[in-house]
Amino acid sequence: MAMNGEDLALLTTEANDPRYAQIDRMSVGELAATMNDADATVPAAVRAALPQIVAAIDGIAARMARGGRLVYVGAGTAGRLGVLDASECAPTFNTPPGLVVALIAGGPAAVVTPSEGAEDDPATGAAAVADAGVGPLDSVVGIASSGRTPYAVGAIRRARELGAFTVGLTANAGSPLSRVAEQPIEVVVGPEVLSGSTRLKAGTAQKLVLNMISTITMVQLGKTYGNLMVDVRPTNHKLRERAVRIVRQTTGTGDAAARAALEAAGWDVKVAAVTLRLGVEVPAARDRLAAAGGRLRDAFGEA
Repeated sequence: MAMNGEDLALLTTEANDPRYAQIDRMSVGELAATMNDADATVPAAVRAALPQIVAAIDGIAARMARGGRLVYVGAGTAGRLGVLDASECAPTFNTPPGLVVALIAGGPAAVVTPSEGAEDDPATGAAAVADAGVGPLDSVVGIASSGRTPYAVGAIRRARELGAFTVGLTANAGSPLSRVAEQPIEVVVGPEVLSGSTRLKAGTAQKLVLNMISTITMVQLGKTYGNLMVDVRPTNHKLRERAVRIVRQTTGTGDAAARAALEAAGWDVKVAAVTLRLGVEVPAARDRLAAAGGRLRDAFGEA
């Protein structure tokens, strides 16, 4: 989906804001304040898109509750943000491998080595989705500031043909990605301080929306107890200490008891919490959690 100069000039994300025309004459302090002022407008743009964001999360959570996956697709900065969000789900929510994944134009090497030309082929995006085995239970989120990136548009079109729930996250209204996706999310942040550099406000908006998508979906799936990360994977000292604090907070026990319960449970926070709170052994705690669908509040018998 090639774009000529006139097409690009019509994009909000490519517009040249005269307020920023003299940034090369500003002092460091003035430019820092200017960028901070611009960034401060992003949350309001995200709030304006909340109805679209909520609809997207409802669709994603419903499919994931039935065993589906969450797949991010993008190129350049947008693709890297998808990779970032997907990679953080495993340590935060103990998601199994392959449950939340990211496809980026140019492949994994493009995360650290720019491969901007890879975004221009819609067939490559479509093939990436097909190769990932996307199906009706999956949700595919295409991320593209312009909303016209051929790789993302091709991927979302193919995902929809395969029966997946599709979302198009953009920073422009009425884009091709919005039209091809079942659920568009349009966070219109306006022109960038550095004209066309969508790693700035548009990238910040995408990060905020992806935070919402993954976090709220995981909350809906029972991956938290209140605001506590009870599915955290304690793979280092910091996370083990967090696990201890969570067990203490959910059971009202002391440090020594929490550590002992975690060690007996193989550092599974939920299992440890159930053994202490209900006074049962590890196997019984695992059974109770399984019967509760992994939801700790239900395992505790709380309303």
